[in-house]
Amino acid sequence: MTQTQFYLTLLGASGLVLGSAPAQETSAAREPRRVLVEGRLNDLVGEAASSSEGVVGATELAQRPLSRPAEIVESIPGVIISQHSGGGKANQYYLRGFNLDHGTDLATNLDGLPINNPSHGHGQGYTDLNFLIPELVREVDYQKGPYFAEVGDFGSAGSFNIRYYDKLPSGLGLVTGGTLGFARALFAASPKVGAGNLLYALEYEHADGPWVNPDNYNKFSAVLRYSSGDDLNGVSLTLLGYHGSFSSTDQIPRRAVGTLIPPFGAIDPTDGGDSTRVSLIADWRRGDAASATKITLYASYYDLELFSNFTYFLDHPDRGDQFSQKDQRIILGLKASQTWFHELFGRKSETTAGLQVRFDYIRNALFRTEQRARFETTREDRILETSAALYFQNKTQWLPKFRTIVGVRGDLFHFDVRSDLDANSGQRAAALVSPKLALIFGPWAKTEIYLNAGFGMHSNDARGALTRIDPGTGDSVGRSAPLVRTKGAEVGVRSTILPGLQSTLTFWALDIDSELVFSGDAGTTQASRPSRRYGVEFANFYEPAKWLTLDADLAFSSARFRTTAPEGPYIPGSVNLVAAAGVAVHDFAGGLFASLRFRYFGPRTLIEDNSARSPKTAIFNAQVGYKFNKTWTATVDVLNLLNEHSSDVDYFYVSRLRGEPAEGVADFHGHPNEPRSVRVTLTAKF
Repeated sequence: MTQTQFYLTLLGASGLVLGSAPAQETSAAREPRRVLVEGRLNDLVGEAASSSEGVVGATELAQRPLSRPAEIVESIPGVIISQHSGGGKANQYYLRGFNLDHGTDLATNLDGLPINNPSHGHGQGYTDLNFLIPELVREVDYQKGPYFAEVGDFGSAGSFNIRYYDKLPSGLGLVTGGTLGFARALFAASPKVGAGNLLYALEYEHADGPWVNPDNYNKFSAVLRYSSGDDLNGVSLTLLGYHGSFSSTDQIPRRAVGTLIPPFGAIDPTDGGDSTRVSLIADWRRGDAASATKITLYASYYDLELFSNFTYFLDHPDRGDQFSQKDQRIILGLKASQTWFHELFGRKSETTAGLQVRFDYIRNALFRTEQRARFETTREDRILETSAALYFQNKTQWLPKFRTIVGVRGDLFHFDVRSDLDANSGQRAAALVSPKLALIFGPWAKTEIYLNAGFGMHSNDARGALTRIDPGTGDSVGRSAPLVRTKGAEVGVRSTILPGLQSTLTFWALDIDSELVFSGDAGTTQASRPSRRYGVEFANFYEPAKWLTLDADLAFSSARFRTTAPEGPYIPGSVNLVAAAGVAVHDFAGGLFASLRFRYFGPRTLIEDNSARSPKTAIFNAQVGYKFNKTWTATVDVLNLLNEHSSDVDYFYVSRLRGEPAEGVADFHGHPNEPRSVRVTLTAKF
């Protein structure tokens, strides 16, 4: 696609961003300025709170061939997205030495709407981004580490907010057809209506994949938004709708490939599910030279039923181990913040107070199933999970080359579980206070140095916090801690000293008092021992010419449990090395554009003694296209260009096939990458 241009309202020229204007500026000079953003906005010298935060703009996102919507998150340096099931299931996320499962410890938002679901039927913090429409994404704002007062649950490894356009650069309609049974259609526009803009979009997508049992994934997404004003003074009301249904080929045991099933076969061809989400977001903003106020209200209805079978015939040799996880909930929430721009001891300063409240009314259940037919209930629960947080933050420019950001956050959670087993019912509350600190030095020669430290937290599943009896075995079990403390620190540098080059270098460390790790037998995450991670990230974005951009990111990490145990110190699923690089040519030779991207997903330890490790994955994706005129554009995406044969995700655990010993066999279980595929898109802009 050709270069998309859009305007980002920054508060910087007004003194609303510290260090950007002298204190004696007039009110007229404090009006927000419009800055043209075309790609990754890593040039945050004088504004950022850390070296590991940034903003990715729509142009860079448009230059990335995507096999699935959530891959826009891979624009965040160090993030990997994978899949071990059908196309409609939430992706796996990896960042900073974490296998984040389906979103644990990575806080995800869309225009302020939280996407992580606590106490979810499939896994804590379950984050399904399949509803995204990539062409509507204006930018991705990201932060890493527990250093930001406005970020709470699930945000210890990182957090990001995807922002949709209020007004599209142009209306568009597109159709895509491709190999592996892929088809997609999208229509979107944002005409002016009254004093504002009405954005609407409708999307349909179908995908089968290379699987013997086709995914038959059908996606329907819709967006309706009315907005007026700008980022400082404005209002918007957004309605989001999504439904997806799919079959799935879950991870398969290595010993079965080539003997029992082909590489793209399934042990249980009846796995799959369907998911529905409807959300409403109301956003109100007011600001001037003295203060800024923002209030976001949101409501969601969510429904998922997921059928999975990871161990095949280990626990139930007669009917198989398939199970159904049901999660149905209504979510209501509020985010409000008030910022004052003032002086502190004669220094320019801003102070923010914020309130966040969320209610989850949840009905979830675990059933035993055979070919998707329920025949036994393992447990059913009704949960009311309530969380509330207050936070305060102060930013002060103490010296021309030194500023601080000091914050504190208090989180309160209340769990009310009504289980079908009385022993697992009850109420429980917990609270944590988390201080934050950032020291920023510079800039010198367009270079800043950052020191960050902070406390954070993640919540555990409400059922785990109340359960006393294992419903599957009848054994007594200990309750998990409702809230888990995390602690992090990092040192980093951000520089734009070389013209056109934006670089950041970050050294970080993170401790968690109780690790959440994936359990192959249960098909979910479980609380485990305390852990420690540390690593380094090096991110670069270079624009040597207006028609050429280059980027290269490298992330190394080490992850270990902090306490000794017979099984070993390694954290299953933790990734040591992630690399990404790309080159993009745009607006070249009268309408030609192209990009080539490389993604390296390093080996992971799969069990605690490190005796089983996954192979690496190295994939190239390519895009080439031509803009014939202002209306018509043709694009060809080639995914997995070199036809790499490797796994999208790997696990090591015990499973049992028919005819095997009752105790099962410990084996590698993987979900293969899709082979080379081609997608052709014709786009009309109006």
